[in-house]
Amino acid sequence: MASLNFSSVLVVLFLTCGAVMATKENDQIIKKNNCESKMGLPCVQEAFTSIFNTGSISNKCCGELVVLRKLCHSVLVKRTLENPLFKDLNPATIIAKSIQTWNNCLALLDSPSSST
Repeated sequence: MASLNFSSVLVVLFLTCGAVMATKENDQIIKKNNCESKMGLPCVQEAFTSIFNTGSISNKCCGELVVLRKLCHSVLVKRTLENPLFKDLNPATIIAKSIQTWNNCLALLDSPSSST
């Protein structure tokens, strides 16, 4: 339960506190592309956990992530990394996990739904 609460706090920070620290350019991209409203909170939490912690992302949430588009995905990850709460994380590792999550979702959605 504590892990769930910690993840929930991180998701809220991902969506709100990071905005204060984001660069103007990232904020403009996020607003222009309506990035923060394209995924439901449960899928935001799954994606966040997959990238910033250890976890997996469901097929449903992969679908929402891909609808978000790569630009929004990348900018939201970068904005989160700008938050002082995440200063101890290695940006290269997080960006690599972000790319891996994105590519895994694309591969999952491109694969046939059933094998024959």
